[in-house]
Amino acid sequence: MTTTPGAAALKNATSTIPIVMVALGDPIGTKLVDSLNHPNGNITGMSQMTSGLAAKRFELLKEAVSGLSRVLVLAYLVDPISPLQVQALKDAAPALNVTLHVVDIKTPDDLPAAFDAGIKAGAQGVLTTAESIFRGSRALVTELAAQHKLAAIYPCAAFALSLENGGLKAYDITDRDLHRSAANYVDKILKGAKPSDLAVQQPTKFQLVINLRTARSLGLTIPPSLLARADEIIE
Repeated sequence: MTTTPGAAALKNATSTIPIVMVALGDPIGTKLVDSLNHPNGNITGMSQMTSGLAAKRFELLKEAVSGLSRVLVLAYLVDPISPLQVQALKDAAPALNVTLHVVDIKTPDDLPAAFDAGIKAGAQGVLTTAESIFRGSRALVTELAAQHKLAAIYPCAAFALSLENGGLKAYDITDRDLHRSAANYVDKILKGAKPSDLAVQQPTKFQLVINLRTARSLGLTIPPSLLARADEIIE
């Protein structure tokens, strides 16, 4: 199962058939499992650590733009993992000394107005929560960020890899590892293991992509310490 609403629907439908999550956003926050080490019930699998990664992206954006004080957050609050990410960002904001301007997106058509609202609020950067609506609209999102000269970090490498209007940075997990681990869990369950005995796994491999073309267009100099941690740099 690859989506939180889908996993929740299956969990409500059966308490006996094993369910394996494939890289779900936040199974603890969305109450799909009781704990990572002891999920209990009939559901286990892989977590993307979405809420924690949202806060990490926020820190990486602040590190790249030292004078950052206001950030536009694009959220898709109808998805149960989006409010959890927004809360993680709000929790991190005081320590980073940044004010957030959160805009709830209903459809991609809302994006231009959301960016306009962010600019009016004095935003210097932009973050998105990690839902498919933003991946599907990444060309528009990065175009608007470039148009408004906003530094941005995204939850998918494809945002930064684009050479035209590419995002400044992206930080994400390595998906292939989680999918492989989920397949191993299915194999174990078919051989007799109980989902409740299989701890929910979290990612251990991450990738940081930095687009220096975008940095130059924004007049930013990325700190050498940050460049040294990048897995891919676009010149």
